[in-house]
Amino acid sequence: MQILFRDEHFVAVNKPAGFHVHPPEDSTYPVPRDKILLYQVRRLMKQHVFPVHRLDVGTSGVLLFALSSEAAGKMNKLFTERRTEKTYHAVVRGYVPEAGTIELPLELDSTGDLVDAKTTYRRLNKMELPVAVGKKFPTARYSWVEVTPHTGRFHQIRRHFNRISHPLLGDAAHGDSHHNQFFRNQLGIAGLCLKALRLSFTHPFSEEGLTIEAPECEKWNKIQELFANPQVPPVKS
Repeated sequence: MQILFRDEHFVAVNKPAGFHVHPPEDSTYPVPRDKILLYQVRRLMKQHVFPVHRLDVGTSGVLLFALSSEAAGKMNKLFTERRTEKTYHAVVRGYVPEAGTIELPLELDSTGDLVDAKTTYRRLNKMELPVAVGKKFPTARYSWVEVTPHTGRFHQIRRHFNRISHPLLGDAAHGDSHHNQFFRNQLGIAGLCLKALRLSFTHPFSEEGLTIEAPECEKWNKIQELFANPQVPPVKS
């Protein structure tokens, strides 16, 4: 775990995929403390810390913690009032338009009530591989997109792209199992292809603009190389 930003009010870390932000409320299986970032950051900072937003277990990238209840309250207000900008990178099935807006209501995970949800995206690259994944089409097409969620709904990016028939790769809950398996077993890219690349906001204490960005990593370097030179590695015998 890498510290990306730190001052007297906040600390931002580069969250690895596979880590929970805080202990899950209804997990069937106990999650080890060393897989919960709240405890890891608390130990690293040697003080109590406050998560101010969430990332899914499978998502990597920028994650912000407050170092006091006052800082947490101010930051939560910015998120509630939608005065932060979160930028993600994702790989989705199929070719999406060069840019688009998804404004489909989503169900709240707590009550099931429909609430407004808005996601915008732009396509960074696309590729086609000569493999009949799932047997429906003779080739497999994928898009690499930059995504901005304008609301903070549960699994918003994952559910929105699934609703427009372009599910994220590696998404076990909302994705396509055939393409997930193809990415994992034949392309060597396992897990959810979603990265919290950037978080921008006006610092609530200094009033200065702040942008925190996640560094390059092996998985996304591999994705970039694949889109630049689309090919399927030979199956090892």
